[in-house]
Parts: sequence; C-alpha cells; structure tokens
Amino acid sequence: MKLDTIAFIFVRGGSKGLPGKNIRPLCGKPLLAWSIEHAQSLDAVRRVIVSTDAPAIAEVARAHGAEVPFLRPAELASDTAPEWLSWQHALRWIQAEEGKLPDAMLSVPATAPLRGENDLARCLERFAAGDADAVIAVSEAHRNPYFNMVTCDADGMAHVVMPLPNDVSRRQDAPAVFDIATVAYVARPGFVLASNRLFDGRVAAVELPRTHCVDIDTLDDFEWAEYQMSKRLEAGS
Repeated sequence: MKLDTIAFIFVRGGSKGLPGKNIRPLCGKPLLAWSIEHAQSLDAVRRVIVSTDAPAIAEVARAHGAEVPFLRPAELASDTAPEWLSWQHALRWIQAEEGKLPDAMLSVPATAPLRGENDLARCLERFAAGDADAVIAVSEAHRNPYFNMVTCDADGMAHVVMPLPNDVSRRQDAPAVFDIATVAYVARPGFVLASNRLFDGRVAAVELPRTHCVDIDTLDDFEWAEYQMSKRLEAGS
C-alpha cells in the first residue's frame, strides 16, 4: 500500500559538537544535501521539507530542491529543546496549510549520510503494515547492557545496568540489544500530535547494517563518514 508521505529534515543552526556541520561539504556537497536527495528518490514522498531556524541552512536546502516554507521558532531550536516538539510544529503547519495530515511523516536526519538506497523504503514498508505508531531504524549494539555496561553507586561500586537471570552466563544467550540509528523515523502524524514522546506508542524496528548508521556529531564522525562515502563513490555504489 502506497501511503501519502511527507519527508521532513530537521536541522538547526546551533550545533556545538561540530559547528556548521549540516552545511559542511562532504564529498563535494553539503551534508544536508545527501539527505534531501535520499528523500527525493522515494516515489512515496510528495514533499521534502526542511525545518530549520537558520537562514543559511534554508538557502542551502532550497538550492538542493527542498522546501523551506517556514523558519523554526528559536525556542524549538536550542540544544535543550526536544526534537519531538519540532515534529509537532511542522505537522501543525502542514495541517494548517493543506487542511489535512499525510498518512505518514518521514524524518530523514541530515547526520546519517551513509544510509543505503533502500533503507528509507524499508522503513516505510514496515510502517505500511499498519500495526505500529512509528518505525525506527536500529543496528546491532556496540555494547551489551547485560554484560559490559555498568552504573556506579555513591561508593564508586559498579553494577551491571541490566542483571541477567542466574541461569544465563554467556553473552550469546542474553537478549539481543540494538542501537537506535538516526537513519530514519516514520510516524503516524496523529500519534505525534497526541503524544509526548516516541515510545508512548507502539514502535517497530527495522535492522540495518552498522555501516549505514553513522550519526555525525563530531569532526571525527564527519571525517570517518567522508572516508566511507568516498570509498562508496569510488566503487560506484
């Protein structure tokens, strides 16, 4: 089933880990442009909208074919503002402009340029099954909270984050855990507007390769992603 889908890319101008990262060139084009192109490649997506507070980002977004029909309010663009509120703001704008909501909103984070060509489509396909309020992308976790993640108490003593039953002693027998990847989020707009957070609802997951799931926050992240992207481009994939 083909759903009426609007893609959103939420980018703010005040990145602290790597200032200006969203429009920093990666393999010849601004980081943001990669996600715009990924969203534009989907037949199911009829609009690609960038939500930003920064005129410089808006200019780059428009130059690469995205819509920037509004600037995000400053209070929704601080480093303490939950992105969920920006989702709600964008959907209310759509509802006011179009008089209705789409079947699905697709968030395509700019910080994940290494997503594979089918990753977004797979997430939309999973959402179309109709049994979830939202779909997230995940990858195999780098650390397992049952074995190698701890908290420390007031005395400095370490405790495993998630203790295992006594009859489980091998990592291989522990429940599988996953990292949430910023490759894509798909959600039912009505759910987003009526809820306070993603996991208030039923959330399905699509597992993706780790190599698709970079989340750029620092210069090291950016340089690693650029190296991986250059190899991908050289290979013609």
